Amino acid sequence: MNKTCRIIMLLFCGGIILSLFPLQSMGEGPGTPKAMPALYEFGAGYCFSCKEMAKIMAELTKSHSDQVEFRMVYVDKEKPLFDHYKIMLIPTQVFLDASGKEVDRHIGALTKDEVLKKLKELNFIR
Repeated sequence: MNKTCRIIMLLFCGGIILSLFPLQSMGEGPGTPKAMPALYEFGAGYCFSCKEMAKIMAELTKSHSDQVEFRMVYVDKEKPLFDHYKIMLIPTQVFLDASGKEVDRHIGALTKDEVLKKLKELNFIR
């Protein structure tokens, strides 16, 4: 078997092995560091709306990180999470309860007030 075939086979087998273990067990899934609800913002650095959402996420992290985990997830850096949550369009917001279960999702940009309203609706913040 030539070197290229061996590399392809290794990558393929590695992918199968990784798919057998949920992301949570690898320490990357929802709710692993803290048992609190989370808002994952899926985007890309080249996306204007995603950049605006990143600013909002930074503001919310400063004001509400004691109640909600805010996480920016970029497609070029964390492709497995995009696949895990089946993200098809960006920006997409995924709201997770404290156990890591997805409880809501929104596709497209939101204003800070809209995010706060959704967090209150879901009882993530007071």
